[in-house]
Amino acid sequence: MVTTTLPDRLSTNPRSPHHDAELLERGVGIRFNGKERHDVEEYCVSEGWIRVAMGKALDRRGQPLTMKLNGTVEPYILP
Repeated sequence: MVTTTLPDRLSTNPRSPHHDAELLERGVGIRFNGKERHDVEEYCVSEGWIRVAMGKALDRRGQPLTMKLNGTVEPYILP
């Protein structure tokens, strides 16, 4: 079994410098303020925030609009 330390910051957007396709394929779960979240676009553990999409709204480049939520972020590898 391979143990992997998760990065401090990770994004699902391939354009982001914090995107890691190999790690995302393995599956990463996020526990935010003690609750499981399945709609996280990006997270940062050290700064304590996640970004989630705001419905179906898109910006002028066709990317989903996101909202930043502050709190306790706990990422983990899905089994």
